Amino acid sequence: TDAEVSTRKKTFAEVQTERLDQAERTVLIKCPSKLNEKKLLQYLSSHGNVNSHFFFENRGISALIEFSEKSSVASLQDAVGIPSAAEHHVVPFKSRLFTFTLKSPVSQRVEETPLHLSPQCHIPVKDLIKKLCLADSISSQMYILLNEYQLTEENIKLRFLACSLVRDFACAYFPDSTVKPFGSSVNTFGKLGSDVDMFLDFRDTGKRATKMKKGPFEMEYQMKRLPSERLATQRILSVIGDCLDNFGPGCVNVQKILNARCPLVKFSHQPTGFQCDLSVSNSIAIRSSELLYIYGCLDSRVRALVFTVRCWARVHGLTNSAPGTWITNFSLTMMVMFFLQRRSPPVIPTLDQLKELADEKDKHVIGGYDCSFVSDLRKIKPTKNTETLDVLLGEFFEYFGNFDFRKNSIDLRKGKEVNKPESSPLYIWNPFEQDLNISKNVNQPQLEKFIAMARESAWILQKEDKTQQMINKEPWGLAALLIPFGKSNSSKMKNRMKGIGSETIRNLLDSLKLNNANSQQKAVGK
Repeated sequence: TDAEVSTRKKTFAEVQTERLDQAERTVLIKCPSKLNEKKLLQYLSSHGNVNSHFFFENRGISALIEFSEKSSVASLQDAVGIPSAAEHHVVPFKSRLFTFTLKSPVSQRVEETPLHLSPQCHIPVKDLIKKLCLADSISSQMYILLNEYQLTEENIKLRFLACSLVRDFACAYFPDSTVKPFGSSVNTFGKLGSDVDMFLDFRDTGKRATKMKKGPFEMEYQMKRLPSERLATQRILSVIGDCLDNFGPGCVNVQKILNARCPLVKFSHQPTGFQCDLSVSNSIAIRSSELLYIYGCLDSRVRALVFTVRCWARVHGLTNSAPGTWITNFSLTMMVMFFLQRRSPPVIPTLDQLKELADEKDKHVIGGYDCSFVSDLRKIKPTKNTETLDVLLGEFFEYFGNFDFRKNSIDLRKGKEVNKPESSPLYIWNPFEQDLNISKNVNQPQLEKFIAMARESAWILQKEDKTQQMINKEPWGLAALLIPFGKSNSSKMKNRMKGIGSETIRNLLDSLKLNNANSQQKAVGK
């Protein structure tokens, strides 16, 4: 029942379905800078009840309007005019993107009301550091960082709307298809400003096929046959990409990258302000998104630690948005999960433990890989671990500063350090495709830079005198870790790096330049 669902934590699938449904009833309106909010809502309400709305800044002011009924969208579309083709000729595609203008701006000006704008990006690190210095513990610093960086309710709605608008194009060819977000938009670890990864899903068509099996005969569609699934994916994406490029309002910089390991179409969606990557259904990527969703829901410390470590890594140049030999955010997130599995008692269960709790409906075997794990969060016993985030952050740096990367790999299925199957500097088992290393792109200098930074951070946290630093108005705790090292204490830094190997120090300086362009990490790092 609905009441029962609202009191417990929703499953990943329930959240997805609800959000996709909301997005179907949603429109986006470009507004004039001077606007009477009440008048706009009054006008929209003539088409049906408005469930929720918010305004945001994106090359001018826009409003996202969610109706209670899908029929209201059609009613509004019927009443909307087509732009007059004075200077430009228009492509007559009727979308759910509108422009609202005032016919007589002079008389209206009196009534304009100040709008509350929802932020769609996070504050700069230097402003974050100022906020962190006012907190009273490292724990509260980490929660401040989480609150500043995590996706807001409004931003999530905008992400699902971007998918829904792309779906309107896909449905012109494939009426049963859906477009769903995956990766950081839905796994609870997304940060404001990150790209939207979306995929085209035809799986509803597969479900219908089984219904005809009963009875003395069989009927099936005649469909175009191609030699491989990859070729079909490439053709479909190529056409949808052209479609967005030629007809999609506000879809610009469309790039078709069809020869990648995972073929995709990249584009900028100007109305929502997102960079989008569209690919065709990748079931294993969805399972990874759901697994992280579960870990993120189990304990509030999980997300706080992941966001902190990722922000720290970005500040010190350990991660980079360009593909290369850097550690990816996905790898870092998996390292945090592994560390939390290794605590005593563990903060989160291993993947094998989640698999043991799975029932029939949780069984998923994809391409020969067993991707089953429990989806109902109530079946997972809460952790007995009570360590504070202050302790966990210090211990994380300590753990990986002294991890035997030469010999051991990171396995989230077992939650154990296991011998490396091959000699990649950093080996993190893909939780589902057990023969893949998700950090294969990382080279030795980059790994050693990570180790050096982890050691330095552990040392700063152990040595610091918080009270003294607060009196002197110096950054302390997490704030001190988010200032690039080596500015004030490069000699101390060199001493602590002696144990790492002298040839490395030269490599460290070069490592940022070692952008190995051949690395096709993007597809894995979701």
